[in-house]
Formats: sequence, structure tokens, C-alpha cells
Amino acid sequence: MLSIYNTFSGRKEEFRPIEPGKVRMYVCGITTYDYCHLGHARCLMAFDVIVRYLRSRGFDVTYVRNITDIDDKILARAEENGELFSNLTERFIEAMHEDERALGILPPDQEPRATVYMDEIIAMIEILVEGGYAYRAENGDVYFSVLRFPDYGRLSNKNLDELLSGARVDPGELKRDPRDFALWKSSPDEGVGWDSPWGYGRPGWHIECSAMSCRTLGKHFDIHGGGSDLIFPHHENEIAQSVAATGEPFANLWMHNGPLRIDDEKMSKSLGNFFTVRDVLSRHEAEVVRQFLIASHYRSPLNYSERALARSASALKRLYTALQGLETTKARALVNSRFERAFNAAMDDDFNTPVAFRVLFDLAREINRLKGGEDTRAAAQLGRLLVKLGGVLGILQAEPETWLRGAGAEDIDAARVESLIAAREQAREEKNWKEADRIRDQLSAMNVVVEDGVGGSRWRLVKAES
Repeated sequence: MLSIYNTFSGRKEEFRPIEPGKVRMYVCGITTYDYCHLGHARCLMAFDVIVRYLRSRGFDVTYVRNITDIDDKILARAEENGELFSNLTERFIEAMHEDERALGILPPDQEPRATVYMDEIIAMIEILVEGGYAYRAENGDVYFSVLRFPDYGRLSNKNLDELLSGARVDPGELKRDPRDFALWKSSPDEGVGWDSPWGYGRPGWHIECSAMSCRTLGKHFDIHGGGSDLIFPHHENEIAQSVAATGEPFANLWMHNGPLRIDDEKMSKSLGNFFTVRDVLSRHEAEVVRQFLIASHYRSPLNYSERALARSASALKRLYTALQGLETTKARALVNSRFERAFNAAMDDDFNTPVAFRVLFDLAREINRLKGGEDTRAAAQLGRLLVKLGGVLGILQAEPETWLRGAGAEDIDAARVESLIAAREQAREEKNWKEADRIRDQLSAMNVVVEDGVGGSRWRLVKAES
């Protein structure tokens, strides 16, 4: 039985899709005015693993993740750069896709953009106005009337009185109630906008997701997800406007990943601890970053530090070392082993990746035991299982020897490295420590690290200092 924590109910629930065997899931994506930061990656990765696992269990998943390509921040950045907003968004959409590919994040089945769904957005606002849930202000803005939706605040556990005390009206807004939120924003004729029944303008942020999710997945679908920072007001507003417009429940289950912190502090440019995905990938291997992002439970806060990345590198090294020397591609696949059952039980419990990783380490330990006893056939079978289960998490798909040597190993003259290592071994046997140190320094200049062990010396590449 698969159980998932539902933010709306505040408890784990048995997952029963609306249509047996099929899952329709919508996740709020990125506002594309800058490079993806590590907090974005945490969200993208969390739902990548969820989709991978659902598919591994036989579900037919339709995964929709939107792109916000029209927004105040986008327009402000485009004006600052002196470029068309569409050029800005195209550049950062491609950058986002590059980051996703680097981290092994699978593309969604559909990736709707707000600017492409303007007809659907305007049509939904029209329904809300006609139904009395929204109103046009004198300046052409259209607002959703929160008081017209009695269940407002259930997702975020906020009451209307609490919201009133913290609400404010920004200059230029003509709300009837400070808790109301914008569905349509009027624009001057020379600004960015679209024609609508309320005049020239552009949509508010919240209505974009309601229109895109209903158009791509239907009025009532299984899962809606995103970062915990979106619970209020974004997802609260989505529920209100969607249910008011369609008269249907919208999403059955709400999932939210936890926040990311940097050395126990909130990530912030002002604190100087703001990292883009590209920043981190310039210093760490992509699979190490992936392991770090998924090793903690998706709902838990995640703390980034260099020490945490080092632990992730060590964890992957243990798993790849267990696979080293095994002919896993030729081994017979094990079916329903105790390791696979334990792995699935962990993931069935609200996608509990920390426990799933413990299963992988137990499996690696058993592989090493069998290798030590020279039962290579059984070790290879378990190795194939380790690769299979790792694939559910998007890891362990590289050749072990290649991964252990480090990124870029395929571009280095391995024969020369092996020759230098052999010469160093000879110097060590002859107790010519000066020559051995000289060769080690030569290898170090090539970004090659030599690790001496009982079974001989192995080498790997490290990233050059930038």
C-alpha cells in the first residue's frame, strides 16, 4: 500500500488515484528570470524521484510542470537588461533545462508556459467574474473576493481574521478587501499585455497555474505539488479560484517539499550564501549533488554544507565500490528479493528515501561479503539489483570504474597515468621516496589522486581549483 502525506489533511493517506493505474500530477515550476538555485533543484529533484518511483511500480504517470514566463520579476529584469522579456525567459528556460540534464532530472510530460495559455486564463477569470467570485476595479484590475469562498485558508490552516490583520494594500491597488488577490493586472498600452474583457493587461501569478493545470490534466486530478513556500498564498489561492470556477474538488492530494538552508541559515543573496545549481556543479560531481538532494526525506528541511556534500560523495563511493568488478549486465535479475521488498516498503511510506538508502547500503554490504567469499555469480546478481534500485532514484547508472575515477577520466590518457603509477610503485619498492614523491606531484598536477590500498594503488580525478 502506497501512503502519501497530504498537506491538506495533515496526515498520511492511502493513495488511490482517480483512475486506477493512472496518476495525473501537476507541480509548480520555475519563474524564469534567473538561473536555477539550489532550492529550485531541491523541488525539481523531489518530484523527479516521486515520478520515477510511481512509474517503477507500474503507474501510468502524466507529469505536468509549468513554466511561469510572465511575471513582475521577469519584466523588471528584462527592463533592467534592456531586452525583450521573451528573450530573457527563453535564455533562462534553456539554462534550466541544461541544469536538469546535468542532474539527471527527467523532463515532465508537459511543460506549459503561461503566455501560451492566455485564452484559458482569460476564460477562467470570466467564469469567476460572472459567478460573483471576482470583480473588476476601476483601474481595470480584476480581484478574487476571498470572502466569497468560505473554505479559504484550509490548506495553510489560516483563518480569515488572522489574514486580515496581516494583509496590506499596495499603492495603486483598488481591492475591496485587503485579503483579495489579483487575477488580472491592467497595463498601460505601451506595456507588456494582452487584450481582455477588462482591458489591456496581463494575468496575476496564481490564476496561471489554475488555468494550465485544469487545461492539461482536467478539472479534478490526483496530485498537486511544489515547495512548502508556495502553500500560502499561491496554493491556497489556486484552490479557491479553481474550485470556484469549476465546482469540482481540484487536486485530491497536496505534496510539498521542505526548504533548503545553507549552513543552517536561510539562503539569501544578502547573506552571501546564495548558490545556483551551476555554482555547485562547478565544485562537485552531478551525481554527488543528486545524492545530497534526495538522501533526506523530501518533506524535511535540507541543510547544505560542504561537509554534507562530502558525505554524499562518500556514500556513492561505497555503492560504486561494491559494484566494481561485477558483470552486472550479464547477471540474472533477482525477483522480489528481501532487499527489493524492503526498498519498496520504504518508498511506499511517503517516499522515505533515507530508509531506501539504508537498504542500498545493506545490499552493498552483502555484495562485498559475497565478493570476499568469491561467490561472484551471486554478487553479480545482487549488483544488478543494486543498479536497478539505484535507477529508481536516478543514481548508479555509470560504469563503476569510470565513476570512481571521476568526471573527465575518459578524456585523460589513462595509459600514461597507469605508467606513472607503475613507476611510482617501482620507486616505492626500491625505497626511492624522492622519486615516488616526484611522480605523485606530477600526477597531482594532472588532477590525479592516487589512493594506496591493500589491493594496490587506484587513481581518480579531482576537479581543478577554479
